Amino acid sequence: MQRLLWGTLLLALVVVVPVPTMAAVDISIGISLPPPIVFQAPPDVIVMPDTNSVYVVPTIDVDLYFWNGWWWRPWEGRWYRSRYYNRGWGYYDRVPSFYFDVDPGWRGYYRDRHWYGHRWDYQQIPHQRLQQNWQGWHKDRHWERQGTWGVQSYQPRPQRQRQELRQQRQQQYQQRPEVQQHQQQRQQQQRPPQVQQPRPQPQERGEQPQHSQPQGKPEKGEGEHKK
Repeated sequence: MQRLLWGTLLLALVVVVPVPTMAAVDISIGISLPPPIVFQAPPDVIVMPDTNSVYVVPTIDVDLYFWNGWWWRPWEGRWYRSRYYNRGWGYYDRVPSFYFDVDPGWRGYYRDRHWYGHRWDYQQIPHQRLQQNWQGWHKDRHWERQGTWGVQSYQPRPQRQRQELRQQRQQQYQQRPEVQQHQQQRQQQQRPPQVQQPRPQPQERGEQPQHSQPQGKPEKGEGEHKK
């Protein structure tokens, strides 16, 4: 009866506590989570030129991306991702592969509505439309093939030039102070703990070591018979 009662209570806890909350509790033990972003309504996004379906929320001060079914955000040299735009963040132990395709100056281009000398007629994509279509857009490279991401008279960069830009951005990213600080913290955590050898106990003064006679040999005089 007691086993049945404990099993029922355990099942109730699993049902009541949602999975993202449980994961956040586990992750937060060693790594802090970023502060929440408050939205009055689901945010609209725009698609980033010269990327394979990377979306960003342009109307907030922090970087919040959507790519490959996940929401992504950097914070203090670390990366986090979630299935939701405003909750359920979990630590991601590397830089997501899409990030080095994103132009670091995109906010200025967004404000001026120009992308490298070309008019950028970006469109605001509602959250519901994004969720319904992102998979097909990603698979078909929709934004690149249909409208060059809304950039007028624009030719996509050659693959070789894209790779060179990725390498440059990766080097610049590694030089950020918050990224270097996070890398140093990870290296310290990965170092094996030093094991201290026990020190030998000193002998007290006046104590003499004891010697024992080897077994199997008779002492002097043992075995002699009186005549």
